[in-house]
Amino acid sequence: MTTDTERKTSFDFEKEWTRWNEFFKTINGPELSKELTPRQCIWKKNKATLWHYAAVEKKYDVPIFFIYSLFNRPHILDFAPGTSVIEGLINSGYDVYLLDWGMAGYEDKDINLEDYIVDYIKKSVQRVLRHSAADEVSVVGYCLGGTLAAMYASIANEPIKNLVVATVPIDFSVAAIPEHVANGLKEGNSPLNRFIDVYGIIPPHYVEAMFRSVTSPVYTSPYVTLLTRANDKRFVEKWRRMNNWTKGHVPLTGGAFQQLTNDLFKENKLVKGEFTIRGEKADLGKIEANLLVVSSKNDNLIPEEQSRPLMDLVSSKDKTYQVVEAGHVSLAISGKFSGILDHWLCDRSRKK
Repeated sequence: MTTDTERKTSFDFEKEWTRWNEFFKTINGPELSKELTPRQCIWKKNKATLWHYAAVEKKYDVPIFFIYSLFNRPHILDFAPGTSVIEGLINSGYDVYLLDWGMAGYEDKDINLEDYIVDYIKKSVQRVLRHSAADEVSVVGYCLGGTLAAMYASIANEPIKNLVVATVPIDFSVAAIPEHVANGLKEGNSPLNRFIDVYGIIPPHYVEAMFRSVTSPVYTSPYVTLLTRANDKRFVEKWRRMNNWTKGHVPLTGGAFQQLTNDLFKENKLVKGEFTIRGEKADLGKIEANLLVVSSKNDNLIPEEQSRPLMDLVSSKDKTYQVVEAGHVSLAISGKFSGILDHWLCDRSRKK
């Protein structure tokens, strides 16, 4: 007769074999498709692509234009069926456009923030307005994409009706990175400066290591979690998508890195009103578009103190600051962000 203790300690070989087999199949298997929501390329420049996601049933005539960070691929905005930001918005009746920066090469080493704003973002917005036949556009920036969106909006001649920035660094006097890293960047002693002098760009694995040092120095816990839940197909699919994205960093051009470290991180020129874009001052006070700033309460990368100052720097009469119970990434992958955008934009996007 089997005792209770024996039942608790018995080893289910078949179950364990299946679990380990699924674990190794997951980590060694092919990548999941990154193209979930149907889309169409409407413009290309160099490595960048402007994508259009058509509304399922169009309800609004102000399209949404997304700008994502320069450090990652933008797949986090179309993460998984049912929680995708883009899927949620087109199902709600918005035409959505996304600028995908692509993969920079050595030949792009001199491209800086000003180039990205004028030659890529500005021209993308012009294409969006032409393609959609819209009179105005809603510009949405996520993370560093929000910084670029605010910079662009400060000099834009194009009609921006709504500006939304989420988990956005604006005031770089506040830093979430380790003190020794911050001091190295400010003093110009970072090894990345010497690396750029030789190679021109920062390769993806260096970018990944840089973020790991800030957000998760020990990168074993995701694999431990996967092993314990390897038999859960729904969890495994989500894990695979997240793992692909966290490893999906892209090369950063030397020109962009130098401006980020010198003009923003070191000198904080954007907040001071000293940052210029091809000779024109990026004066955030010139922004008059309806403004929504979204911060994540549990964001360990961009603290609220970095984002909140934008509220006082713009001239917008209609402006909202919202704090969400989420992290830097979970804001997007949980499906919360599309709901927040729809709730705020619907009355500001002129129903057809």
